[in-house]
Amino acid sequence: MTPHTVTAQGAPAHLPWKLHEPGASGAGSRLHQVITAAQAQDRCALGMYLPVGYPNRLIGMDALHLLAQSAEVLELGVPYADGVLDGPVIQHASRTALDAGFRIEDLFAAARELSSSSQAALVAMSYWQPVHAYGPLRFATAAAAAGIDAVLIPDLPIEEAAPWTAAARATGLGTIPLVSHRTQPDRLARIVAAATGMLYAAATDGVTGNPQPVSPRLPDLIARIRGLASLPVAAGIGISTPAQARTAAAWADVVVVGSAVIRRMQASPRAQTAAAAAAGRDFAAALRPRHTTREATR
Repeated sequence: MTPHTVTAQGAPAHLPWKLHEPGASGAGSRLHQVITAAQAQDRCALGMYLPVGYPNRLIGMDALHLLAQSAEVLELGVPYADGVLDGPVIQHASRTALDAGFRIEDLFAAARELSSSSQAALVAMSYWQPVHAYGPLRFATAAAAAGIDAVLIPDLPIEEAAPWTAAARATGLGTIPLVSHRTQPDRLARIVAAATGMLYAAATDGVTGNPQPVSPRLPDLIARIRGLASLPVAAGIGISTPAQARTAAAWADVVVVGSAVIRRMQASPRAQTAAAAAAGRDFAAALRPRHTTREATR
């Protein structure tokens, strides 16, 4: 393992990491490639989240294509009515997509289109119930065939994840667990050991879209993860402004933004795709170059 060191100013010296699972979103995966390319340019990669089918299939796909022009990673959300981690913004977006007719096959259709037309890596974010209802192996097989690199299931505890991790490994999908500063050390070690694609660290306390500042515990959490694995680390949940993205980028390999994009789309109902594109550009600009983000944290 090659954990990141810490500079005298308190920001991490991002050293090259090496994935240990070549068959599961490893060295040959698009996820690995885009993060490595961003690091080669001394910057943090940008991840943008949007529920598939929001606000409808046509506008949603146009928005995702435009976001792919700014983001290295697209996080494709599976709309779900009872997401425990979702704040009001994503809850509303998910209900809108479901009301517009979203079906699980739309996720795979969107991924096929995006993987063939952009260089962005694709991560699916789904709660466990839709995956379980579809069938873990069936879901994993369809996701991998569509060009999805890895899957994040935030409400699936490590103690119950064996069927999913087996399906993901069998199809070459990376698995991305969500951890927070509340995760106990022994449990964190087990979660990290089971991950194959990336680790996802909660950047704030609370649900998505919350107005809190980036947690002062984030640097310690990421340092703990670095000490256990050589996988890349994403930071997300509550990254609402470019300034917050810059703060989190001083520590993470990927910064993920979701509710902030949806808010802009909601604020411009007659120009939602343009609003999404502008959000992508603004957040991407905030992450370049990384030495600038370090200065902002001093």
